[in-house]
Amino acid sequence: MEVDEPKADLGVTRTILAADRTLMAWVRTSLSMISFGFTIYKFLHGLQEVNAIHLRRPEEARNIGLFLAALGTGALLAGMLEHVSVLRKMPEPRPRLRAVFYVACAVLILGFLVVGGLLRRDGPF
Repeated sequence: MEVDEPKADLGVTRTILAADRTLMAWVRTSLSMISFGFTIYKFLHGLQEVNAIHLRRPEEARNIGLFLAALGTGALLAGMLEHVSVLRKMPEPRPRLRAVFYVACAVLILGFLVVGGLLRRDGPF
């Protein structure tokens, strides 16, 4: 008597892996934008403090950094929503969330911390 194992549908597996790769690309791009926004803020703010540069408006450094950090955080949130949407379209039994989704959650929290710190005007850390 043979044991009846579920047949692995290669198309579904490939779709899940493609969704994971796409989310990893969102994470990479978002992390770059968040970190670049933070770096721009710290760099320009540091130059302002030692009077090496003079910006027309003193909040320009914060605004540039805030824009990039918020854009990266929003992009990651959109990527995560797209990822969940793709997984929900999979046939039953639906695949569970994988490690890449939890990594994206951690980066999203980091993005919110950076944006919140820039909004408070004291830097994220």
